[in-house]
Amino acid sequence: MYGKATQNAIAAMSRLAEVYDGGKTRLSATEIAAARGLQKPFVSKLLSSLSTAGLVTGTRGPGGGFTLSRHPKKIKLIDVFSLFEREDDSLACPFGGGVCGVGDPCPLHDKLTSVQDQMDELLRRTTFDVFRVAYQDDGKRPTAAGKKPKAKRESYRAPVNRRRGG
Repeated sequence: MYGKATQNAIAAMSRLAEVYDGGKTRLSATEIAAARGLQKPFVSKLLSSLSTAGLVTGTRGPGGGFTLSRHPKKIKLIDVFSLFEREDDSLACPFGGGVCGVGDPCPLHDKLTSVQDQMDELLRRTTFDVFRVAYQDDGKRPTAAGKKPKAKRESYRAPVNRRRGG
């Protein structure tokens, strides 16, 4: 649904949302990377892009770091998504290489458009405040990077054996 840069930018923003307190708490790129199991140079690059877009603010020196530029309930997932993803204006259809919208719809057309519509709705309606609420109000903590969760649950991503048809 979206690329690695978008996924990691959302992860970095979600960490900043978790600790949001009006901008008093600032996290370094190293702290964000460690909390999310990401590479620090990549996080630094993402934070630079997020800063340029006005989504985060950063300060250098002792006590410096990054914070969200405004309350997490005023920043939507689409704000981050649109920075790192291009609008897919491809009209290619998985049904024989034709053009979508020409001729009979492929057998997947309605399902694919439904999934796309749901994803668009999620991005437009969801704010980063869900992470602040989960962390600060509900006391939920993400599993530390590199550790397995206590309770097994199904991932929102298809398991590897399902991807290969197994």
